[in-house]
Amino acid sequence: MDKPKEKTGLSLQEKLLSFQSLINNFPIPIFYKDLKGNYLGCNLAFKQYLGLDKSDIIGKSAYDISPVDLAINHKERDQELCEKGGSQKYETAVLGADGLRHNVEFYKEVFYDEKGNKAGIIGIIFDITERKKKEELLKEARQELEIRVKVRTAEIAKINEDLRKEINERKRAEEALRESEETYRALVNNSLFGAFIIQDEKIVFVNPKMMEVMGYSQQEALNEDIFAFVHPEDKEKVRNYYHLRLTGKDAPSVYEARGIAKDGKVIYWQVQASLINYRNRPAIFVNLVDITARKEFEDKLEKSKEEIRMYLDIANVIILIIDKDSKVRLINKKGCNVLGYNDYKEIIGKDWFNTFLPKKYRNKVKEVFEELMAGKVKEFGEAENPVITRDGKEKVILWHNSLIKDPGGKIVATISSGQDITERKAVEKKIAHMNLELNRTNKKLKQLALLDLGTGVYNHRYLTEIIEAEFYRARRYAHPLSAIMMDVDYFKSINDVYGHKFGDMVLKQLATQLKKMVRKYDIIVRFGGEEFVIISPGADRSTALVLAQRLLDAVNLYNFGNKIHSVKIRMSVAVVSYPEDKSVKGMDLIDEAAEIVNKIKEKGGNAVSCSLDLKKVKTRVKVNHKAHDNVKSLQRRVNLLNKRSKENLIEAVFAFAKTIEVRDHGTGEHTERTVGYATQIAKAMNLPQEEIEHIKQAAILHDLGKIGISEDVLNKKDKLTKEEFKQIQKHTQIGVDIIRPIQFLHPIIPLILYHHERWDGKGYPGGLKGEEIPVGARIVALADVYQALTSDRPYRKAFSKDKAIEIIKNGSGSHFDPQIVNIFLNLINIKEKVTKKKRH
Repeated sequence: MDKPKEKTGLSLQEKLLSFQSLINNFPIPIFYKDLKGNYLGCNLAFKQYLGLDKSDIIGKSAYDISPVDLAINHKERDQELCEKGGSQKYETAVLGADGLRHNVEFYKEVFYDEKGNKAGIIGIIFDITERKKKEELLKEARQELEIRVKVRTAEIAKINEDLRKEINERKRAEEALRESEETYRALVNNSLFGAFIIQDEKIVFVNPKMMEVMGYSQQEALNEDIFAFVHPEDKEKVRNYYHLRLTGKDAPSVYEARGIAKDGKVIYWQVQASLINYRNRPAIFVNLVDITARKEFEDKLEKSKEEIRMYLDIANVIILIIDKDSKVRLINKKGCNVLGYNDYKEIIGKDWFNTFLPKKYRNKVKEVFEELMAGKVKEFGEAENPVITRDGKEKVILWHNSLIKDPGGKIVATISSGQDITERKAVEKKIAHMNLELNRTNKKLKQLALLDLGTGVYNHRYLTEIIEAEFYRARRYAHPLSAIMMDVDYFKSINDVYGHKFGDMVLKQLATQLKKMVRKYDIIVRFGGEEFVIISPGADRSTALVLAQRLLDAVNLYNFGNKIHSVKIRMSVAVVSYPEDKSVKGMDLIDEAAEIVNKIKEKGGNAVSCSLDLKKVKTRVKVNHKAHDNVKSLQRRVNLLNKRSKENLIEAVFAFAKTIEVRDHGTGEHTERTVGYATQIAKAMNLPQEEIEHIKQAAILHDLGKIGISEDVLNKKDKLTKEEFKQIQKHTQIGVDIIRPIQFLHPIIPLILYHHERWDGKGYPGGLKGEEIPVGARIVALADVYQALTSDRPYRKAFSKDKAIEIIKNGSGSHFDPQIVNIFLNLINIKEKVTKKKRH
């Protein structure tokens, strides 16, 4: 009978489950798909972002959860990434939980299975909807700013030109005045500027323009106190300048002051004063330029600037203007916040490169900036570089840059919008590190996956790969190929008598002997349990039969075991060969070898046979055609009986576990409650049904190994000694050894073996830590401890439920997985609420 195949290595699904637990707590949406575009899994952030349940996502494609136009785009991007490999970044839209389309940025990367083949796509979503809105606002604000600046620049240029003309005109008037007082008076009287002479703080001369602007007649102004016409807030300044100039001391020759017109209107003047001799006495001649219109324009311009700054401060990106001298001319509120400053005035005027760039990037970035300002390189778009904040930290900024030119087309500054991508870069670095670690793990797993750890020879998985490759080579080049299958006879009796540890040692010694006796290029594989297969390229049937007989003879002579126990072993050995045995693929040889082995065992074993021996038997047997007609019916009955036998075996093992109650008082009831808690936790974690069933079975059998512990130790009321505690610790290994021969219970072996491991790595038997411990073992561990705490033990009374919960909480993160603790406590709370509701 063909032996069951032994499970080795981690499957891609198990790796994805491990990856799933890793990404669940990430705040950004993460998903992974297979190569067909169907979702394999995602984290909580992804489900919340789309507003979908797990059942709406897993196994579905983009067409199932996205509008058609978006799904087509996702599909094309996925196909492109799957063909080219590597990573992918692009912007698109996603239908969010609110039913609206959100602008997002996708980062995708291909992941590989344990063979190095492409297995699917891992993706991360960044929502850039707000960024897009802000960029649009910024664009509009920038356009409006450019228009306003151009308009204001033109107006100021015109005012300056007018002022220049007026000042030139005034100079000519002053020259004419020196030539002739009459000419001077005529010019003053006809001047476009206000003019008057002050003597003894009285107005002794005033021109018509002055009267026109102020609204007074000449009679009303002459001989009046000059300061009566000055704004109250400017009187002290004007009087001070008047007396300084009158006494020949330094005073501003040109300054600004406000006057009050007859109608109460405030007039802004540009004052130009000089000391003269008027009627043989010192006096002050004053020219006034009405700058009220200019002041009003400047006020409007300042308000416009404040309004523009308000728009810039609303933007959720950095806005920065640097002039040709590398000085900061404008920065918005967001820029100040990123750099760690409270007021933009602390930044304006500083050298950007020497103040805000790290030294190692400073010269390179500044060199590019200088070439840009000189027009040596074309205008650039997007760039990344770090900046230094006020507290000395570095942040990475993504810049979008443009140039500012004067009306003549000369480059005068750069304007940049920047986005702080420090966190995003950290996430990208973390993902890259995770991918690197995943690749390293895959390589290690691939190496381990091909070897049988118990014997050091290749395992069944390697056989399925190498047999087809060798068969293809033999058929193509017309070379012979042989396979020798060896099954140790009555090996179960060795395990039953001496224990599995001794049996494993015998198999390891057998593998060592086989490696010494085969050819260098022969391949030895542990087919399963106590079965081995030797692949012999280039060996025909006769050569393989000689080798097989030599191996059997040598093994029969060898003593296996240790100094305490020594055993002889017998083997049933089958030889199959190509092309002698009509096989169309490599595994046909293995299947035929298994059939021959079964026939050898039926005859008593410890012999070498090939297909020719079977044919000889068949020629002596009368063919029953009626039986041939009922083959399919017989196969169905055999399968049914096999299924029933497995079910009966499970029931027998579980019944055996119940017998421990006799030896460890309370274990039976403890086991049933542990099973209940463990199953509830597994269901709450939405684990696959098959995994829930494994956890349930492990919870039933977790204390099976106590059958091998002394009753005196199990029921001792005093504190255990170190030796007694070491004995107790062996029960996990004993339990595993009991169920190891039952192939279909192998998936629960790690759960039973490691259910006393701790989250902090201080448990037993392996000292595993964190997620190194299988999730099923972590669940059983918590359920086991809680039930033990709330049960009477030989050495203490049961704790109250509140005390037990307190102990569980204190053990979160040290003894137990924090996530499982939270789920368990939530289940307890729900159970208590239901109980209270029933009482009322």
